[in-house]
Amino acid sequence: MSFVFPSPKPTNEKDYYIQRTVEMLPGIITWSFLIFSVYLSFNAPVAIAVFIIIFDLYWTVKVFYITVFMIFGYRRIKIWEKVDWLSKCKKLKESDDAPNWRDVYHLVIIPIYKEGLEILRPSMDSILNSDYPKDKMIVVLAFEERAGEEALKRAKALEEKYQDKFFAYLTTLHPDGIIGEAKVKGANASWAAKEAKIFLDEKNIKYENVIVSTFDCDTCVHPKYFSCLTYKFITNPKRRQYSYQPLPLYNNNIWQTSSIVRVIMINSSFWQIMQSVRYDKMVTFSSHSMSFKTLVDVNYWPRDMISDDSIIFWKCFRLYHGDYHVQPIYLTVSMDAVMADKYWKTIINQYKQLRRWAWGIENIPIIYRSFLEDKKMSLAKKISKGWEEMAGRISWGLAPVVIAFFGWLPLIFGGDKFNQTVLAMNLPKVLGYIMTFAMFGLIVSMLLSLFLLPPPPQKVGILKRLIMVFQWILAPIIAIPLGAFPMIDAQTRMLFGKYMEFWVTEKVRK
Repeated sequence: MSFVFPSPKPTNEKDYYIQRTVEMLPGIITWSFLIFSVYLSFNAPVAIAVFIIIFDLYWTVKVFYITVFMIFGYRRIKIWEKVDWLSKCKKLKESDDAPNWRDVYHLVIIPIYKEGLEILRPSMDSILNSDYPKDKMIVVLAFEERAGEEALKRAKALEEKYQDKFFAYLTTLHPDGIIGEAKVKGANASWAAKEAKIFLDEKNIKYENVIVSTFDCDTCVHPKYFSCLTYKFITNPKRRQYSYQPLPLYNNNIWQTSSIVRVIMINSSFWQIMQSVRYDKMVTFSSHSMSFKTLVDVNYWPRDMISDDSIIFWKCFRLYHGDYHVQPIYLTVSMDAVMADKYWKTIINQYKQLRRWAWGIENIPIIYRSFLEDKKMSLAKKISKGWEEMAGRISWGLAPVVIAFFGWLPLIFGGDKFNQTVLAMNLPKVLGYIMTFAMFGLIVSMLLSLFLLPPPPQKVGILKRLIMVFQWILAPIIAIPLGAFPMIDAQTRMLFGKYMEFWVTEKVRK
């Protein structure tokens, strides 16, 4: 019997009510919290003031340990970059439990829409310049039929340059309008994977010996990534029960985009680096790798969801009844930061990208329904993972708002009686001390960001280099409009059933 995972469009009344109830929960919790906090500021200002102090203390401690994890993660990146992973592969002894490294093939799938050759060629060159033998690499460029004739022209140009550089080079064209599919990246990637499966069958290549990586079209991979991935795959006795996650940096055009975007993208990278240290909480994000056999077993990526990169983890998690994990690969992949031809369009596009990431809340009802259907997964694992996913999404939207504004609510709405208390007179001072301690994380982030930056282009002057340091004063300012609001926006849309469509981030390089 083939693996069945819950669809975001239930086919029976019971699943529909579960789906809609859980879809509404994040928005209900967030808006209830915001509204009742204002209400209680009028009627119970002391309680709100105490809550704010405790909440800010909690986040100060959390910032401290997040910062420590970031430092550990950065240190591991530097250590792993120095390792000769290919030599380590060659030194592995043959075993009945693991494939010989020379039998391992890398299948790289790159879904493409309307991106130009200036985006695609550097990505292809990074794969070509990797240290893993090219006669064990299968590259699939997955184009969309709806992209029109221009896509075919780009496909032909790339094929002429790269078709003889790998064991196999495949070009696929995902048909438009397939019943049951949405216009999402996962549909294109799944089509390409099925085409690659046909090729593997023709060549009698075992699925168990194939590692599939799905990369965004702007992904430039570290030269040692595939050899490191091979080593980690072979030496993992549960290799099919793991996804493998490189650490994303948005360095391709980091010197050219705006300061606001840089701060957001660097913080996103730091979050992934921090998560990699506590990898038991990691979920696949953006470019990642996994066993092709597992991908086939779970029936590929979803063809009707926006957040294909994360829901594939949960599909595998359900397949193995909770015994599925993410192995961090402490090597970086570089992608594009948001940039458009006009400044304000760049900011708007950044908001849309963050809202698309926030739309990962669509996973929650699917995860919960899959947990209800799985009788073999432990109850403790269902509760812990379900709580982590829900709490993480809610705190994304609420934390910046609470930290920035809620300390003032009891002072504004608490009335004269509260404002004459010792607590009221000392509240701004106490919160000020707490936030001063929290600046430790911001300073460390600034320093680490300088170490992770690529070399500046020759035309970059001293002013731009100074901006790279002082741009971090923007972090508290943009935390709400480009931090909390995209998530609250996504939660509110989900609450009222206003479902989003996949938005492709515009790729511009200067």
